[in-house]
Amino acid sequence: MFTGIITGVGRIVAIHDLGSSLQHGKRLTIEAPAGYLDDVGLGDSIALNGACMTVTTFTPATRQFTIDISAESLDKTSGLDQLGPINLEKALRANDRLGGHIVSGHVDGVGSISRFEQIGESWELCVVAPPALVKYLAYKGSITINGVSLTVNKVQDLAEGCEVSINLIPHTVQNTALGSLKAGSRVNLEIDTVARYVERMLSAGLNLKDQA
Repeated sequence: MFTGIITGVGRIVAIHDLGSSLQHGKRLTIEAPAGYLDDVGLGDSIALNGACMTVTTFTPATRQFTIDISAESLDKTSGLDQLGPINLEKALRANDRLGGHIVSGHVDGVGSISRFEQIGESWELCVVAPPALVKYLAYKGSITINGVSLTVNKVQDLAEGCEVSINLIPHTVQNTALGSLKAGSRVNLEIDTVARYVERMLSAGLNLKDQA
């Protein structure tokens, strides 16, 4: 379980194939900020751009750790098969503050950046979400973009899905990897857990009514 509050920006520094076929995944080597791995152990969960992964090796002296990612996970996410900056969040502890919102670390879909520009002291980030996620997105609702808990400021339904507008304060741009995004970039999206359950309860109720 996570909160969507990024605890460090790392960098994927190496990618190795775990096999020769398309059914094989990859091993990623991630360089973490200084001191980030001091309280990390083998088997711990760390979200990479919003995708929950398991630490398979770590070397505090070089500030590096590795994770193995399956072909299925690579197919359902974005940005985990290329070198560069990446958002990191350690798993939530029972006594931690819930600073963002409840995040599972399971990517629900991949969106595309339609616009990212500075407006005043802040930045407007617009993302087109796929059709399957449209019903979960609402004005002032929560969404996780590349692991960052954010609030939706505007929703516009489109033929190809739904465009959500997000306001990013300077702190978020400076302390996450979102600042490296640009129009056309693909991003990992996770919908709000509460919205998921509400949709399920409503649809189950409608189905029971139809059967009555």
